[in-house]
This record gives sequence, structure tokens and C-alpha cells, in this order.
Amino acid sequence: MNDDTIHPEAEPAPETIDSLNDAAPTAEARIATLEAEAAEYRDKWIRAQAEMENLRARTRREVEDARLYAVQKFAGDVAETAENLRRGLESLPPAAPDESELLAKLRDGFAGVERSFVAMLERNGIKAEEPVGAMFDANRHQAMAEQETSDAPPGTIIQAWSRSWLLNGRLLKPAMVVVAKAPAPPHGSHLDVEA
Repeated sequence: MNDDTIHPEAEPAPETIDSLNDAAPTAEARIATLEAEAAEYRDKWIRAQAEMENLRARTRREVEDARLYAVQKFAGDVAETAENLRRGLESLPPAAPDESELLAKLRDGFAGVERSFVAMLERNGIKAEEPVGAMFDANRHQAMAEQETSDAPPGTIIQAWSRSWLLNGRLLKPAMVVVAKAPAPPHGSHLDVEA
């Protein structure tokens, strides 16, 4: 028997079409739900990556700060020693032509030690700032007194008892300073205005 007969394709049963039509909205809803979940997980992943990068950067900064400022207390003590050397030099009498050779050698020796000591501090990130002539800055200076003067604008530092000291740009010790203030007007100099 020859089976060359062409069979027409069988039409899907109506109940199969109905079940496919019923499943289509469910599949579309499931796809939409999965796409929303994927977007949410992607967003969480991106945020976690950003947080990890922020944590790495913050940790690098903290490690660098710890390296730069670990010796802060020691540096403050050393800066105080430099100030004491300076005070010792300033306490010597001024150079005079008739002074003893011993005093001249002491002065030169102390000056050399002070220069060498301050240079060593600077090589290690500890720097002094000379405040005289600068405007008072509460972030770098500690006002010990105010003095009336017409020789400098109010707020100008006219005398320093010590310098400001910085460690890698961060304040170690504020300068102790005397700040200029405007002279008080003489008594009786106000004008009486009659109405």
C-alpha cells in the first residue's frame, strides 16, 4: 500500500487554544516580575560595588592619615623643644663688640644647633610659621593679649611668644600671640550735638 496520501494538518483543539490564551497573560506577568527583580538586583549590585569602592578609598585615606599623623604627639613635644631653643637664644644678651669670646661662641653654637634642629624637623614634615605681621587667625593663633597701637591695623599680630607649628600641613601647636587693637579715643574727644 502506498502512503502518498496527504493528510491535512490537524487543527488544534479549541481547549488547547483556550489554555494557551489563558497562560499568555500569566507568562507575561511572570516575565515582567522577573525583569523587575533583575533590575532590582542589578541596582543593588551597582550600589554594593560603589559602596565597596568608597570603603576602599576611605580606608586608603585613613591609612595615609595614620601614617602621616601617627607621630603627632611626639612632633608636638619636639616642636616645643625647638621653641625652647629659640627662647634660649633670645635670652642671650645682644652681640656687642666688647663681649667675651666665650659668649660669642655660645651664641653661634646655639644658633647653629637651632638652625640644624629646625631643618631636621622640616625634612620630616614639621614646619614652623612665623606669625608676626599676619592677620590673627583663630585656627592658627592663640591670642594671649591685645595691645593698643596705631602702628598696625587692628587684628594684626604684633608680637609672638611662640610660633605656629604644623605637621604635614595640620596644626600641631597654635602660635601664642599679641594682637593689635585700635587705640581708644582720648577722653572728652566725643562731640556733643545739641538738638
